[in-house]
Amino acid sequence: MVDASQIKEHIEIVGSDGIHVGTVDHMDGSDRIKLARKDPAAHGHHHYIPLDWVESVENDKVRLNKTSQEAEAQWQHDNAEKLSGGPM
Repeated sequence: MVDASQIKEHIEIVGSDGIHVGTVDHMDGSDRIKLARKDPAAHGHHHYIPLDWVESVENDKVRLNKTSQEAEAQWQHDNAEKLSGGPM
């Protein structure tokens, strides 16, 4: 598993296919990454991905072990956003 301290704010997250998934907002605890909601791929919502999806961190990029499509289909949503239907 990747060391969470390697994951820095504002770096790009890409799928195993090299396609943009999002931008790191910050680490949420020690085991998941919060994605920036201002990234166009986020559609105005915060999303979260587990640290165990991270294959590597290099050249200021987080590379996942899932394709961009798999990541977007499986990422987690903030419970408050899910209930209200909008960003907090």
